[in-house]
Amino acid sequence: MSVLKKPDLSDPQLRLKLAKGMGHNYYGEPAWPNDLLYTFPIAILGTIALCVGLAVLDPAIVGEPANPFATPLEILPEWYLYPVFQLLRVLPNKLLGIACMGAVPLGLIAVPFLENVNKFQNPFRRPVAMAVFLFGTAFAIYLGIGAVMPIDKSLTLGLF
Repeated sequence: MSVLKKPDLSDPQLRLKLAKGMGHNYYGEPAWPNDLLYTFPIAILGTIALCVGLAVLDPAIVGEPANPFATPLEILPEWYLYPVFQLLRVLPNKLLGIACMGAVPLGLIAVPFLENVNKFQNPFRRPVAMAVFLFGTAFAIYLGIGAVMPIDKSLTLGLF
Protein backbone atom coordinates (compact mmCIF):
# COMPACT_ATOMS: atom_id res chain seq x y z
CA MET A 1 0.00 0.00 0.00
CA SER A 2 1.48 3.35 -0.97
CA VAL A 3 0.87 6.70 0.60
CA LEU A 4 -0.17 9.35 -1.87
CA LYS A 5 0.20 12.98 -0.88
CA LYS A 6 -2.52 15.04 -2.43
CA PRO A 7 -2.45 18.83 -2.65
CA ASP A 8 -4.93 21.01 -0.81
CA LEU A 9 -6.66 22.59 -3.78
CA SER A 10 -8.73 24.83 -1.52
CA ASP A 11 -5.59 26.78 -0.54
CA PRO A 12 -5.81 30.17 -2.34
CA GLN A 13 -2.02 30.59 -2.57
CA LEU A 14 -1.63 27.19 -4.20
CA ARG A 15 -4.49 27.93 -6.62
CA LEU A 16 -2.79 31.21 -7.56
CA LYS A 17 0.52 29.43 -8.22
CA LEU A 18 -1.18 26.69 -10.23
CA ALA A 19 -2.95 29.33 -12.33
CA LYS A 20 0.45 30.82 -13.19
CA GLY A 21 1.87 27.39 -14.05
CA MET A 22 3.89 27.28 -10.83
CA GLY A 23 3.66 25.01 -7.84
CA HIS A 24 5.45 22.32 -5.89
CA ASN A 25 7.06 19.28 -7.53
CA TYR A 26 4.28 17.12 -6.12
CA TYR A 27 1.79 19.23 -8.02
CA GLY A 28 3.40 18.94 -11.41
CA GLU A 29 5.96 21.72 -11.58
CA PRO A 30 7.89 21.11 -14.80
CA ALA A 31 11.64 20.51 -14.81
CA TRP A 32 12.00 22.85 -17.79
CA PRO A 33 12.81 25.65 -17.32
CA ASN A 34 12.82 25.74 -13.51
CA ASP A 35 15.46 23.12 -12.67
CA LEU A 36 17.31 22.79 -15.93
CA LEU A 37 17.65 26.47 -16.67
CA TYR A 38 18.22 27.93 -13.20
CA THR A 39 19.32 25.32 -10.65
CA PHE A 40 21.72 23.18 -12.67
CA PRO A 41 23.92 26.02 -13.98
CA ILE A 42 24.28 27.32 -10.42
CA ALA A 43 25.39 23.88 -9.24
CA ILE A 44 27.78 23.44 -12.18
CA LEU A 45 29.32 26.90 -11.81
CA GLY A 46 29.64 26.38 -8.05
CA THR A 47 31.49 23.11 -8.61
CA ILE A 48 33.83 24.73 -11.15
CA ALA A 49 34.45 27.67 -8.78
CA LEU A 50 35.23 25.25 -5.95
CA CYS A 51 37.74 23.31 -8.09
CA VAL A 52 39.43 26.48 -9.34
CA GLY A 53 39.56 27.91 -5.81
CA LEU A 54 41.16 24.76 -4.43
CA ALA A 55 43.68 24.71 -7.29
CA VAL A 56 44.64 28.33 -6.65
CA LEU A 57 44.80 28.06 -2.85
CA ASP A 58 46.60 24.72 -2.68
CA PRO A 59 48.57 24.07 -5.90
CA ALA A 60 50.10 20.68 -6.50
CA ILE A 61 53.82 20.35 -5.88
CA VAL A 62 55.62 19.91 -9.17
CA GLY A 63 58.70 18.20 -7.75
CA GLU A 64 62.22 18.13 -9.05
CA PRO A 65 62.93 18.84 -12.71
CA ALA A 66 63.25 15.88 -15.05
CA ASN A 67 66.74 14.70 -15.96
CA PRO A 68 66.81 12.77 -19.26
CA PHE A 69 70.25 11.33 -18.46
CA ALA A 70 69.36 9.77 -15.07
CA THR A 71 66.93 6.86 -14.91
CA PRO A 72 65.17 6.45 -11.56
CA LEU A 73 65.87 3.29 -9.58
CA GLU A 74 62.34 1.91 -9.74
CA ILE A 75 59.90 2.95 -12.43
CA LEU A 76 56.35 2.22 -11.30
CA PRO A 77 53.18 2.31 -13.37
CA GLU A 78 50.05 4.13 -12.30
CA TRP A 79 48.51 2.84 -9.06
CA TYR A 80 45.71 0.89 -10.74
CA LEU A 81 48.27 -1.23 -12.63
CA TYR A 82 50.25 -2.23 -9.51
CA PRO A 83 48.75 -5.76 -9.21
CA VAL A 84 49.56 -6.81 -12.78
CA PHE A 85 52.98 -5.14 -12.51
CA GLN A 86 53.62 -7.25 -9.43
CA LEU A 87 52.61 -10.40 -11.33
CA LEU A 88 55.09 -9.58 -14.07
CA ARG A 89 57.79 -8.81 -11.51
CA VAL A 90 57.36 -11.90 -9.32
CA LEU A 91 56.71 -14.68 -11.82
CA PRO A 92 59.97 -16.28 -12.97
CA ASN A 93 58.89 -16.84 -16.59
CA LYS A 94 58.06 -13.55 -18.33
CA LEU A 95 55.82 -15.33 -20.86
CA LEU A 96 53.79 -16.68 -17.94
CA GLY A 97 53.65 -13.16 -16.50
CA ILE A 98 52.33 -11.74 -19.76
CA ALA A 99 49.78 -14.57 -19.98
CA CYS A 100 48.59 -13.77 -16.42
CA MET A 101 48.36 -10.10 -17.33
CA GLY A 102 46.23 -11.03 -20.35
CA ALA A 103 44.03 -13.25 -18.16
CA VAL A 104 42.99 -10.27 -16.01
CA PRO A 105 40.86 -8.52 -18.69
CA LEU A 106 39.57 -11.88 -19.93
CA GLY A 107 38.42 -12.69 -16.41
CA LEU A 108 36.74 -9.31 -16.11
CA ILE A 109 34.97 -9.88 -19.44
CA ALA A 110 33.71 -13.25 -18.17
CA VAL A 111 32.19 -11.80 -14.98
CA PRO A 112 28.80 -10.72 -16.46
CA PHE A 113 28.30 -14.14 -18.02
CA LEU A 114 29.12 -15.93 -14.76
CA GLU A 115 26.86 -13.61 -12.75
CA ASN A 116 23.80 -14.41 -14.88
CA VAL A 117 23.92 -18.04 -13.78
CA ASN A 118 22.26 -17.16 -10.45
CA LYS A 119 18.87 -15.46 -10.51
CA PHE A 120 19.22 -13.78 -7.12
CA GLN A 121 20.22 -10.12 -6.83
CA ASN A 122 21.12 -10.31 -3.14
CA PRO A 123 24.89 -10.85 -2.81
CA PHE A 124 24.41 -12.94 0.33
CA ARG A 125 22.37 -15.45 -1.68
CA ARG A 126 25.29 -15.92 -4.10
CA PRO A 127 28.03 -17.32 -1.84
CA VAL A 128 30.33 -18.55 -4.62
CA ALA A 129 30.27 -15.22 -6.48
CA MET A 130 30.85 -13.31 -3.24
CA ALA A 131 33.73 -15.58 -2.26
CA VAL A 132 35.38 -15.15 -5.68
CA PHE A 133 34.89 -11.38 -5.53
CA LEU A 134 36.28 -11.04 -1.99
CA PHE A 135 39.25 -13.30 -2.75
CA GLY A 136 40.02 -11.40 -5.97
CA THR A 137 39.79 -8.04 -4.21
CA ALA A 138 42.02 -9.16 -1.34
CA PHE A 139 44.53 -10.69 -3.78
CA ALA A 140 44.63 -7.51 -5.90
CA ILE A 141 45.21 -5.37 -2.79
CA TYR A 142 47.96 -7.77 -1.66
CA LEU A 143 49.67 -7.58 -5.06
CA GLY A 144 49.25 -3.80 -5.17
CA ILE A 145 50.89 -3.31 -1.80
CA GLY A 146 53.72 -5.66 -2.75
CA ALA A 147 54.38 -3.80 -6.00
CA VAL A 148 55.69 -0.71 -4.20
CA MET A 149 58.11 -2.69 -2.04
CA PRO A 150 61.55 -4.01 -2.94
CA ILE A 151 61.44 -7.37 -4.70
CA ASP A 152 62.84 -9.30 -1.71
CA LYS A 153 60.05 -8.05 0.58
CA SER A 154 57.22 -7.91 -1.95
CA LEU A 155 55.84 -11.42 -1.43
CA THR A 156 55.84 -11.29 2.37
CA LEU A 157 54.98 -7.56 2.51
CA GLY A 158 57.90 -7.19 4.92
CA LEU A 159 55.98 -8.95 7.71
CA PHE A 160 58.37 -11.91 8.07
